[in-house]
Amino acid sequence: MSTREVVITGLGVLSPIGIELNSFWEALIGGKSGVSYLASIQTQLEKRPVGSEVPDFHPKDFIKPKKNIKIMSRDIQMGVVSAILACQNANLSFEEGARSVDPERLGCIFGCDLIGLELDLLKDAFRKGIVDGKYDFSTWGGASMESVMPLWMLKYLPNLVASNIAISLDARGPNNTPTLDRGSSLAALMEACRIIERGSADVMIAGGSGNKINPTVLSRSRAYELAPWSETPDQDPRPFDENRRGTVIGEGAAAFVLESREFAVARGAKPLAVVRGYAEAVKPTATFGIEQEAIESSIRLAMERAGLTPNDLGHVNANAIGLPADSKEAFAVSNQLGDVPVFTACGHFGNLGSGAGAVELAASVLSLEKRMVPPTRNCVNVAQDCPVNVVKGAPLSIQKTAFLKLNHANTGRSFAMVFDKD
Repeated sequence: MSTREVVITGLGVLSPIGIELNSFWEALIGGKSGVSYLASIQTQLEKRPVGSEVPDFHPKDFIKPKKNIKIMSRDIQMGVVSAILACQNANLSFEEGARSVDPERLGCIFGCDLIGLELDLLKDAFRKGIVDGKYDFSTWGGASMESVMPLWMLKYLPNLVASNIAISLDARGPNNTPTLDRGSSLAALMEACRIIERGSADVMIAGGSGNKINPTVLSRSRAYELAPWSETPDQDPRPFDENRRGTVIGEGAAAFVLESREFAVARGAKPLAVVRGYAEAVKPTATFGIEQEAIESSIRLAMERAGLTPNDLGHVNANAIGLPADSKEAFAVSNQLGDVPVFTACGHFGNLGSGAGAVELAASVLSLEKRMVPPTRNCVNVAQDCPVNVVKGAPLSIQKTAFLKLNHANTGRSFAMVFDKD
């Protein structure tokens, strides 16, 4: 790894179990679920859709000027607000004449993915094309386009999360957007680390935002291997459990302030964690889904680059989301790391898509100060095909603070990052 060490100095979280760090942590320790029937979706179905929503989210309290909100989808709003919260947590100042960092030395890499359309935006345009109960596509260019907001595309481009964060903070440094589903957040953090290590920025805002409960995304729910509808929706998902039967989809975002150690020390910032090593790997012949071979390679390379052994780890923060593929990750962790305690936050809120890795990582960063790992919610009996030491039932006190975070994309690509308490 580079001699320019990267540290985390701030984090901000918008999750289905809390949008303030203390409430988020207490929900993890207390086993609170964010999964319920979706209140945000109006439906005439007898069985309301199930998912996890961010509660009490008021972007107007954070985003200035407020008029900018109307050209931000919910995904973008969550990303921008989580970044603002992270900067507040890091005590970064952006006031004229008192900025903590030169705008040219501040960048943003933020993971995102497909952003679903808000149906209300285009309903009038589609209605203009209905003739005698059928849709006439020849009317779209003429009549229908007149009813479309000219700037509508700005609400739905994945790179507009990082762009709007940069605009909000006047961050003129490197800016990019990984779009790798559940791997997006860690991919963003890795690239942010590389930028700092090679001296192209002093401070980077990195994280991810995801929203899989938008109706146009939810309509493709079969792609997510969802758990069957239940009268007790909070009993899913069940990561690593012998009765796992599918996942749940949700929304969320989290952001981290990454700095070179020397810059953080110079401005008097207290590091929350230090990045020890990271790696990504892919199986060349991968098909759709996660690949054990790629997971093992990413773990091995990240640990080598961190200069650590399995005995140095206090826990692994896993990707498992209650699917049969949890077993691939379990075997990979067991083969590479042995009996290291394993935790996943997904039992609290399910699959948050491109925001997943960042929200999940926040749990482990907070665990460094608390010196304990939360229990894995909804894992009662570990499945025989998941040979890992799952933290369940009660929090686990830890002496070893180093941990490894894993996330995987359905393209066979795996991401691993190693962190430690400063």
